[in-house]
Amino acid sequence: MIVHGRDPWKGESVVDELTALGAEATFVRADFSDTDAVEELAATVREETDGLDVLVNNAGGFFRGGELTDLGVEYTFHVNHLAPYLLTAELLDHLAPDARVVTTASGAHQGASLDLDRVTEPDAGMWAYSHSKLANILFATELARRLDAADRDVTSNSLHPGAIPGSGFSRFLPGPLSSLFGKLDVVPGVTSVADGAAALVNLAVSPRTADVFGRYFSGQSVTTPSDAAQDTVAAQRLWEQSAELLDIEEPLAEPPAKTSADE
Repeated sequence: MIVHGRDPWKGESVVDELTALGAEATFVRADFSDTDAVEELAATVREETDGLDVLVNNAGGFFRGGELTDLGVEYTFHVNHLAPYLLTAELLDHLAPDARVVTTASGAHQGASLDLDRVTEPDAGMWAYSHSKLANILFATELARRLDAADRDVTSNSLHPGAIPGSGFSRFLPGPLSSLFGKLDVVPGVTSVADGAAALVNLAVSPRTADVFGRYFSGQSVTTPSDAAQDTVAAQRLWEQSAELLDIEEPLAEPPAKTSADE
């Protein structure tokens, strides 16, 4: 297992826990706001493994200060969507047969609509987070469609793991909200860290989801996302413009449609 993160101390702590359970694990540091770092992460994965059975795109930062990355892209959108898009593109040829790509989205996508003009403007807070999580669902669905068109036996799905106070997500929230969210950890019905992890593992390794692709899950159940998250035209536009923003060749690009002159 390759553990990724920004904080070496936290990453190595996770590796130590996994090792104690008998797993083989290593930590690789990379800042998702830095495209060079993401490409180096992908290169390290390719060098150190024979292939990947599972790729988990789990970025979910909620940032309060509106700023742009070096690409001139809104920070939240870059970290939560563009970086996983780039990492996946860099590792597509390294995915093993029957591999799975799992992208962590959020129920917070509800109410958001895709606005690619706005992602080059400084923004932050709930709109930016919700917009990035909508992008996660559109990305996962479009990836599944393109993998299928390319006859690749690789699945792609997204999920909302639940509202998980124990995850530490509340550290991103303003003071009063952070304190309130943290106290919810003891309220019955709120998703535990273990249940949230189980929802992700369900998509990553369960036989029940081996042949499921292009779907959105809430917990361990297939759920219908918002209308905006089911917009196939928006999904294709997001895919194409994400490649343009990153200045890379469009991954899994579809051949141009044939015209009567080609036949």
